Amino acid sequence: MAGTSSMIVAGLTAAALATVGYLGHRAAETVPPDLRRQASGNPAPAPKAPRDDHAAALPPRSGLGQRVVYSLGRDRVWLVDTGDKVRRTFGVSPSTVDPAPGAYRVTSRSGQVTGSDGVPVQHVVRFASVDGTVIGFSAAVDGSAPVLDPAERTGGIRETRADGAAMWKFATIGRTVVVVP
Repeated sequence: MAGTSSMIVAGLTAAALATVGYLGHRAAETVPPDLRRQASGNPAPAPKAPRDDHAAALPPRSGLGQRVVYSLGRDRVWLVDTGDKVRRTFGVSPSTVDPAPGAYRVTSRSGQVTGSDGVPVQHVVRFASVDGTVIGFSAAVDGSAPVLDPAERTGGIRETRADGAAMWKFATIGRTVVVVP
């Protein structure tokens, strides 16, 4: 009986390998020309990924009315007018400490100070605090991006100077800031 079972398993394995080999050969023959390797052996250039026209789309369930929306996962901010009209959207450099998702209010602002990382910053808009680390948006006076040290607790979410100026005009004291994952 053991010999018969072994022969059946061997036969099925051989049939499976033959089928996989045949299907692989057929697949190789039907590859579109633009995906085949070039004759020189160099791989063909990879096709460009489709452009995501919705990358800057306002996240769903991000509040109502005039507000600032900050996406932790996308490192992006939206300045939103009434009627969910996006006035401006831009990428940011995150801080080492993130606020929890939720709704906040702008609590204080400073025209120009030294950031928690020692860099002079302007247009500081603060809206949260996490275990003593104040969280807010700002722009480096010299236009530089932050150099993050994970061991340092910093709360400055950096913008370009132009985006910082737009945030400064829009995010006045009491303005809602919605943080989404």
